[in-house]
Amino acid sequence: MATRTAETLVTRRALVQGIATLLGGVALTGGDRLLAFSFDSDTLDQAMSAGTGLVTAADVALLDEIAETILPETTTPGAKAARTGAFMALMVTEAYTPRNQQVFRDGIQQLDDSCRAANGVPFIEATPAQRLTLIEALDREQRTAMEERAEAPRSRAPAAARPPEDQPAHYFRLMKELTLLGYFTSEIGYTQAMRYIESPGRFDPCVPLAPGEKSWAPHA
Repeated sequence: MATRTAETLVTRRALVQGIATLLGGVALTGGDRLLAFSFDSDTLDQAMSAGTGLVTAADVALLDEIAETILPETTTPGAKAARTGAFMALMVTEAYTPRNQQVFRDGIQQLDDSCRAANGVPFIEATPAQRLTLIEALDREQRTAMEERAEAPRSRAPAAARPPEDQPAHYFRLMKELTLLGYFTSEIGYTQAMRYIESPGRFDPCVPLAPGEKSWAPHA
């Protein structure tokens, strides 16, 4: 199901580091496991139509809509066009520990329940404005949770009172991490959201960007 190459490893590692910085400098859940897997088009199609066993096809469709709310279509295609929902399902299945898999699975239902409570409809039926309001609230919630976790005293607390090192992140942070990683390692993310040249001809270590210009994609 998964393949690993040096080129894939280098490219994804750079993006993992960049996404971690964007999200506040905390390492992405899954660590090096995120670097070990890549999926071809047929595998993504299968996940979209049948799920992964851990994540159902209906969940994949919902994840696509969540991802599209995080990275919507603008002048370039959004996360849904890049099949980010299927990518998320596969990475959770292949790269997450059982504990984080459960957090993610439960989070899908929690997010949908929150939308029903706030708007009277499931997320898949909510308006774009309703979806965005919910996603923004969950993003604030996960940032607060991460800040509280980072500020919690550890060294002087009794061992039994210290939070475990593998304490799961907020479920929405997991979704946001995988949305960004899935989109920016997709063909659409590489070639349309960013600028990409397969054989640039020379190495320029520091290329200035004018305001509004797309960043360059790492070499595939």
